[in-house]
Amino acid sequence: MFIGYARPVGREYEAKAFIEEIKKLHWDANHNVSAYYIKEKSYFAIKYDDDGEPAGSSGKPIFKILESKEILNAVVVVTRYFGGIKLGFGGLSRAYRDTALSVIEEAEIIEVFEQVRLRVRLKYSESQKARSLIEKYGIIQEEIYSDTVEFILLVRKDLEDEFVKKVRDQTKNKVELEKL
Repeated sequence: MFIGYARPVGREYEAKAFIEEIKKLHWDANHNVSAYYIKEKSYFAIKYDDDGEPAGSSGKPIFKILESKEILNAVVVVTRYFGGIKLGFGGLSRAYRDTALSVIEEAEIIEVFEQVRLRVRLKYSESQKARSLIEKYGIIQEEIYSDTVEFILLVRKDLEDEFVKKVRDQTKNKVELEKL
């Protein structure tokens, strides 16, 4: 019997902690095979572990699924309880790969984007025009009302230039923008 688990992680220590959590949960299993693929700024952490299975038969096929589907910042653990039937190297490899594929396909994929934090300051008369644009392009974190309206927001980095151009156009350049 094969049981698969997957979890998003941001750092290598989180992946290792999740693997240990599954090993404790299935302490009586024959194998808890794992793989993770993590990108943290310019740092990559890639690891797969066969956990006593024949070398290359289990951890690597799990990692290859993560790699081929371009899934970063994730860890997958496949637990195996031996059922008495020897699968051979190929069968074992397929079983681990198929279980990993299954758990990944059932999991919700979360897209992560690099974001920039901006301050948008404008007059009250321009604030409603800008608000709908801000909500379309970003997430408002803070609103400050004084003699002007100020929004602190997060915008996807790849949409920053487009957002700045549109908010300037929409307010006829009656806006102060600042990257925080």
